[in-house]
Amino acid sequence: MFKAFQYKPILTKEDIQSHQKKKRAKTSNMKGTIGRIWQLVDEQRILLLVVLAMVFLSSVGMLLGPLLIGRMIDEQILPKNLIGIGPTLILLAGIYIMVSITLFLQNYWMIGIAQQTVYRLRTQLFEKYQRLPISFFDRKQHGDLMSRMTNDLDNVSSTLNSTFIEVFSSALILTGTFTFMMILSPLLTIVTMIIIPMMFLATKWITRRTGPLFKKQQATLGALNGMVEETISGQYVVKAYSQEERMIRQFEENGQRLRRTGYWANVYSGGIPKVMNFLNNVSFAIVAGFGGYLAYKGHVTIGIVVIFVEYARQFTRPLNELANQFNNVLSAIAGAERIFEILDEPEEVEEGTKSLTKRLAGNITFDHVDFKYDPQKEPYILQNVNFNIHSGETVALVGATGAGKTTIMQLMARFYETTSGQIRIDNQPIEQISREDLRNQMAFVLQDPFLFEASILENIRYGRLNATDEEIIEACKQANAHAFIEQLEDGYHHVLKPEASDLSQGQKQLLSIARALIADPAILLLDEATSSIDTVTELHIQRALNHLMKGRTSVVIAHRLNTVKNADRIFVMEQGQLVEQGTPEELIEKQGIYYGMLQQGKAIE
Repeated sequence: MFKAFQYKPILTKEDIQSHQKKKRAKTSNMKGTIGRIWQLVDEQRILLLVVLAMVFLSSVGMLLGPLLIGRMIDEQILPKNLIGIGPTLILLAGIYIMVSITLFLQNYWMIGIAQQTVYRLRTQLFEKYQRLPISFFDRKQHGDLMSRMTNDLDNVSSTLNSTFIEVFSSALILTGTFTFMMILSPLLTIVTMIIIPMMFLATKWITRRTGPLFKKQQATLGALNGMVEETISGQYVVKAYSQEERMIRQFEENGQRLRRTGYWANVYSGGIPKVMNFLNNVSFAIVAGFGGYLAYKGHVTIGIVVIFVEYARQFTRPLNELANQFNNVLSAIAGAERIFEILDEPEEVEEGTKSLTKRLAGNITFDHVDFKYDPQKEPYILQNVNFNIHSGETVALVGATGAGKTTIMQLMARFYETTSGQIRIDNQPIEQISREDLRNQMAFVLQDPFLFEASILENIRYGRLNATDEEIIEACKQANAHAFIEQLEDGYHHVLKPEASDLSQGQKQLLSIARALIADPAILLLDEATSSIDTVTELHIQRALNHLMKGRTSVVIAHRLNTVKNADRIFVMEQGQLVEQGTPEELIEKQGIYYGMLQQGKAIE
């Protein structure tokens, strides 16, 4: 049996009061968001002016229509003067045809403006993702970032398609209608306006609740997308630990939270058009009744009453349409705020202006380097690390998990900046070298190599985009990958499946080594490159690594004894400090920490 779902408001009275306290700041933020969207739209001002001209013509046509009908009633139908009714009907038909054409054109062109605006916004957001530091992605859910690129942008797009025209058209119609009504009958105009304060109060009461709800809905949707992305990416772990049911329950809980948020957001916002329609009918009844009384007394003509009835509908119609659009507007503003929140994130600070005009020799120096991820809260990951690595030397980093080995590599590549101390390459402080130039002379081979859903050629060419097919094949031969690639149905043109699921872990690693070879780096960073490989495959990979490391400065996070014993020197890390360094023979002879690790079988920890 299904349990009855109890729709309880997820915003308490205290929530609403808290929202009201922050209303001024939020209003300012909303104005800023609308202003930034307008700046993007305004870049197409010529086409926008054409759209506004179409809106103006359609609005004028809708205002003239009731006037012609009223005049026709007073001057031709009631006096039974049918001579001029034909030209009036033709003129009326021409006006409504013109209104139809201008409505089509303004919608057609506005859709183009909206799509171009969203395209630019989407491009800006994607470019921003490429310029943000690694630390940003460490603290954000990837699914939430995807949600901003898709759901939030879609909300902005759908609102721009229609709402902009509605706002401008409504302003024109409201102004024009009120002006004509005052000219025709000030008294009847006042009666018609009685209903407006009621509309305003009803809308204000509802919007107090819908604003925070729509913002919460977008945030909840982003969190749900983040959970889905993590669950799909981590399916091996989920299934390996039989956590399917727990993940389903967690998804249902998040889904219920999103459903409740969306339910009440749309219940409140959906009530606006219902209230407006009710008040619109009340206004129609008031105008018809009081206008009929004035006509009976001879204060106005029947034609004017008809005009007022039509104008009363036209006066409230823009309010109704805006009410119908209101939930989309609030949702779009909430989505746009989330997009601009990313666009306002600080990018990687490019302090280095010095370009590298020649190949690095590969001398690396750490001089009293300290590092922690959050200068205010986190404990130190590295403390007072000092060492020198010589050109062409292979250094192995060993130590327990969390000792700081990977952090050292990340600092070398300037994925993070040191908290204090200095890193120098070829005696140049790395903060003076542009990140692009620095990383162009480095190559990475990681424990879990990432391959794109593209051909093998394209994946390896990622290391150097101008590499020829012949150079790629030669790199694959040196990486011991050529043989298995040739066995694939399409060879080097074989398109990998998502996450390269059609290759073994060893084959992925060989392709990663070939990609590093084609980059021809001066400095090579190997992060646990053979830790998840079987012993037989390790032999193939080790031969490939020997080709790759030849003549290059190599820093290796070592988990296998073979890698350690082939290194020129070993750096032993412990709790963020460099506690021992020397050749394998020197450290064994010293019988210190490294010797103890070997004795306890922890060299591959």
